[in-house]
Amino acid sequence: MTAIRIEPAQSHHLAEVLAISIAGAVGGRAAEESTDPEVYRKAFEEIRACPDVTIYVALNEEGQVIGTYTYLLIRGLAFQGRPRVELESVHVRSDQRSKGIGAQMMAHAEAIAREAGAALIQLTSNKVRVDAHRFYDRLGYAQSHFGFKKKLI
Repeated sequence: MTAIRIEPAQSHHLAEVLAISIAGAVGGRAAEESTDPEVYRKAFEEIRACPDVTIYVALNEEGQVIGTYTYLLIRGLAFQGRPRVELESVHVRSDQRSKGIGAQMMAHAEAIAREAGAALIQLTSNKVRVDAHRFYDRLGYAQSHFGFKKKLI
């Protein structure tokens, strides 16, 4: 298993986070992304300021971003008012896959979700990402719902 450090993303990580995320994009989203980090700068800083949303990075020994995920704590009344956690944009750099990095990131997310008192973790994955589906299955995630999206832009 590759040794990594997981921490909240900082401004200087933005370009690497985007490169990994865009490389993993599929479907219509892939064609709509920009390779210019400055297009995303305002949104990135707004996310960093939001107390219930954190973009995490997995860093190798050299400090390079080799994985990323976004953690959203969602408050609601279900589960007797306990929050749930939504994971978004879970990606490992393509040359670093199958080294245990994704499993370490998911374990990290689960640990901080438990600390927050979350009742569950949920995520969505594009239908075409069958390798990702097998990965989530191995980690004990059940395919329990159908998802729906409606583009507004």
